[in-house]
Amino acid sequence: MNPQTDPSIHDEELLEHVDDAQEVEAQQREVPRSGPLRFARMTGSSIAGRDAAPWVTDFLNAAYYRRAVDERDVDDLRLAFSVLTTYWYNKDTHRRLHVSDLPAFHKAFGAERFNTDQSARGTLSRAQLEDGAAKLIGDWFPAAYADDARRAYGIAFETVEDRNAYNPERRRVLAKLGELTPESAPLEEQTWHTYPPVAMPSAEAVIGALTKPETWPDYASEIGRFTPLREGGLDGQTFEIEVAAGTDSGRPIFTRGYVTITTLVTPDDPEALAAYFAALEDGLAKYGDNEPRAVPEEGTPLVGFDLTTHQGHFMGNGHNRLLLYTMPDGTAWVKAAGTWDPMPWHIDKAYRIAGREAQHAFWGQGEIERLSLLHQLAKQIAS
Repeated sequence: MNPQTDPSIHDEELLEHVDDAQEVEAQQREVPRSGPLRFARMTGSSIAGRDAAPWVTDFLNAAYYRRAVDERDVDDLRLAFSVLTTYWYNKDTHRRLHVSDLPAFHKAFGAERFNTDQSARGTLSRAQLEDGAAKLIGDWFPAAYADDARRAYGIAFETVEDRNAYNPERRRVLAKLGELTPESAPLEEQTWHTYPPVAMPSAEAVIGALTKPETWPDYASEIGRFTPLREGGLDGQTFEIEVAAGTDSGRPIFTRGYVTITTLVTPDDPEALAAYFAALEDGLAKYGDNEPRAVPEEGTPLVGFDLTTHQGHFMGNGHNRLLLYTMPDGTAWVKAAGTWDPMPWHIDKAYRIAGREAQHAFWGQGEIERLSLLHQLAKQIAS
């Protein structure tokens, strides 16, 4: 049985095939389960070792962030991430990317970065990305990436059968998840905050998209992406969140965190749906700092779910919510609303320096389409 594609393999069996399992175990012994050191270690992506961070960042910069803002296309960034993730998945061994993988990327993409016929020096055009990916991974990659049936979890698969055989648990093993960390401070000390709602093409389209977690990487923005780490639907799903701050400068700083959906309410249980939204509105009214209602009084709530943090999250302890509702005119809207403990000093400092603006833009504040996951969601399901 092939451990790369067998969906029946459990965590313990997967660990037997991770060739850097000793590194994983050593880090688990050495890194505190919470606090500044664990926070500092949560950089980049779970599929890349620390020694790969410089060249992975350089590749993403060439593919996207080094371009002038008005020349950026977010799907080129999603393509670049897919190149990295697909290459990682197709390797013979179950390990992270390391500096030893740099020569293969340099051979596929290095010369093109100095070819100014298609792109500025030091950058890669869309065509150069696709040509390099074909050399690195296989001639089938560009067509597979463009095919909804062969693209999932941020990976392009050679066949639909390969896609269906993918086991997301393989990445979850590398993630080294800590415990869930919901907010626990007194309610009056917590931060209650809502973000502006974002219009959607239809409620049905939103539900169809969000209930397929394997498609969430398709809605990644310039500053953040969600990758599911478990099989199945939304309920109980765990996501790795990769976030970039400072993207306007062309020198992004990457970090990551993990969240799990701990509550999901839908019209299938009207009582639970009503109680969920009533509790949220009550909390915002009592503890929010002049926060608006989560759903306008004339609106009809349809779906709500909680994304609860794990230890080491870049926002500390708490949870965010995604809310879907409709208005009497039939328009559908999605918005985020979060509840958080006061941040420890090391998280608060990082958040104020590099995270606050990115967090707000990611959930739609400012309506800059390339930065917002919700605006990317609306754009993708409308296409």
